[in-house]
Amino acid sequence: MSQSRSFRSRVLAGEWLCGSFINLGSSLTAEIAARAGFDWLMLDYEHGPGSEETLLHQLQAVSASGVATIVRIADNEAPRFKRALDLGSDGVMVPYIGSEGEARAAVAAVRYPPYGIRGVSKFNRAAGFGQAFDDYYQHAHERLVTMAQIETPESLERLDSIAGVDGVDVLFVGPLDLTTNLGIQGQFDHPTFVAARREVAGAAKRAGKAAGILATAAAQIPVLRSEGYTVIAFGSDGGAVTAGLAQSLAALRAG
Repeated sequence: MSQSRSFRSRVLAGEWLCGSFINLGSSLTAEIAARAGFDWLMLDYEHGPGSEETLLHQLQAVSASGVATIVRIADNEAPRFKRALDLGSDGVMVPYIGSEGEARAAVAAVRYPPYGIRGVSKFNRAAGFGQAFDDYYQHAHERLVTMAQIETPESLERLDSIAGVDGVDVLFVGPLDLTTNLGIQGQFDHPTFVAARREVAGAAKRAGKAAGILATAAAQIPVLRSEGYTVIAFGSDGGAVTAGLAQSLAALRAG
């Protein structure tokens, strides 16, 4: 968690933070992305194929770079938080946060008592296998980042109450899920989705939190920035590999 304090402070200060999704479960592509110079990487354990072992290897591969790592867990269940955090991630992205209660449960799972319900263990990677436990225990609630994904109409109706939860640092839009649940799947320029994006950014600003999103096209990035989004991811290791191989094949076929 070498960059966690500075990363969370940068998030809450509204700095422009560039990220990418890492969804192949590969420590090598995670390391390549870290070396590329992103501010943060989202390791996908909601839809990605990786296991706890591959997550450990990815976190180890990225740690030398100082790039922040956020793990997207599959569900808002306390044991999932515990595993990701004990392995040394800088925070957690939680899908489908639809209410203040769900947001509070997520924050509680991130934080140790008396601030939350996270189970305490000295011998884990996050705490330096016991060597840095006292510091980690005392300051983890200040350093770890919690990103709440906004992906449903219900989430949009409760934005202010979700954003107002202490410890929710980022309201993060999941574009495909949100457009799907709004009945406009993949229509990222649809007025309904644009209005939803602006609502999310507005709620984050009112609460002193950050707005985050996965950009779906390069041309969209300046628009998102103008709307108030500061924690933005673009692309993925899987997408980069797919596009690169398709380019190589096209060049060979053309020859």
